[in-house]
Amino acid sequence: MSKRDYYEVLGVSKSADAAELKKAYRQKAMKFHPDRNPDDASAEEKFKEAKEAYDVLNDDQKRAAYDQYGHSAVDGSAPGGGGGYGGGNGDFGDIFGDVFGDIFGGGRGGGGRQRAYRGSDLQYNLDISLEDAVRGTTVKIQIPTQVECDTCEGSGAKKGSTPSTCGTCNGMGQVRVQQGFFSVQQTCPNCRGEGQINKDPCRPCGGRGRKQEKKTLSVKIPPGVDTGDRIRLSGEGEAGEKGGPAGDLFVQVHVDDHQIFERDGSHLICLVPIDIITATLGGEIEVPTLDGKVKLKIPAGTQVDKLFRLRGKGVKPVRGGAQGDLLCRIKIETPINLNSEQKALFKKLGESLSGTKNSPQQSSWVDTVKSFFDKD
Repeated sequence: MSKRDYYEVLGVSKSADAAELKKAYRQKAMKFHPDRNPDDASAEEKFKEAKEAYDVLNDDQKRAAYDQYGHSAVDGSAPGGGGGYGGGNGDFGDIFGDVFGDIFGGGRGGGGRQRAYRGSDLQYNLDISLEDAVRGTTVKIQIPTQVECDTCEGSGAKKGSTPSTCGTCNGMGQVRVQQGFFSVQQTCPNCRGEGQINKDPCRPCGGRGRKQEKKTLSVKIPPGVDTGDRIRLSGEGEAGEKGGPAGDLFVQVHVDDHQIFERDGSHLICLVPIDIITATLGGEIEVPTLDGKVKLKIPAGTQVDKLFRLRGKGVKPVRGGAQGDLLCRIKIETPINLNSEQKALFKKLGESLSGTKNSPQQSSWVDTVKSFFDKD
């Protein structure tokens, strides 16, 4: 029997981050846990299925392999794949020490000692020109981030020293507090759930194992990106704690407005003003493209808002597909600041055109208006 897609099992998208995965898994685990469904064998299977999906997708390396090769890349290696719940290996405690531990103030007893935490994801907003968005480019960005302390290598302890076991929780990371009839397990206030204490902390990072630095990165912008696209740089986010993996950096792209072109998906739109003589008699003009100027033939009698299409002069979409076109929208300019001779010539032209059918749109409009009033 073929397995369901792991993202479908948890009900998340393929772009879901660690927090979304954990939230979805918590909901599935609470809903289908065998203790809550003692007479439903299908619930236990769904519980196992959710655990297997979470174990794979929550591991960056396994998730990358699964995204590329599917179930064949993780079968037999993903934790819980085939073992599931109740295999005698403490799966129940591992699951709920992580998922439900947050609710009660930490992981299960002993699980919090020197636990590694994945670093936070970061977002960088990048403004680029239309030319760079269409052609692609490489830009250097500088980001402030938490990096692993190179002095203590992320341990938080002074070089040569060894963390000691917390005396309050005896290294368990948690303590029990009696509240009436109930005994509640909470995160140890002394070691904050670590189970160990650095009595001689690393000075450069103050015992935190991380320190703030500015990092310079080269980001490759693929041709065809548009506003709203995100570029993911794996492992370039904040450093993890206690040797945990670094988060990711997401570069959010915003394409600046252009003084000539307007983008519409894969097409570019350009407003082209022409004089009334060229529009009337026709001619040839130069229009701009991102690759230089080209000739555009204007036929006689061209009207305002006429669109001319220059094929293949638009944008090649970043996700594939045919290259778009350049759409030139015609704007006819009425001459201004005429001298007396020019005014006389236009007046004479107007008299010669009077009563003719040289303005079909105007004639049609006049007839429409006339019929509108005549119907009364």
